[in-house]
Amino acid sequence: MAARLKITQIKSKISEKQNQRDTLRSLGLKRINDIVVREDNAQNRGYVRTVAHLVKVEEID
Repeated sequence: MAARLKITQIKSKISEKQNQRDTLRSLGLKRINDIVVREDNAQNRGYVRTVAHLVKVEEID
């Protein structure tokens, strides 16, 4: 079974650049304290790296 990432939005996207807002939307995060679980792959790691200052990431099995 592949590892997964639990991604929680912890800060607001207001006053962030448009590409960062779009990245949060692509991850499925709409508001503060939203949580999504995504597969741990290169694409999702790239998304997380783009908005690392806005989210908290945990690895789960």
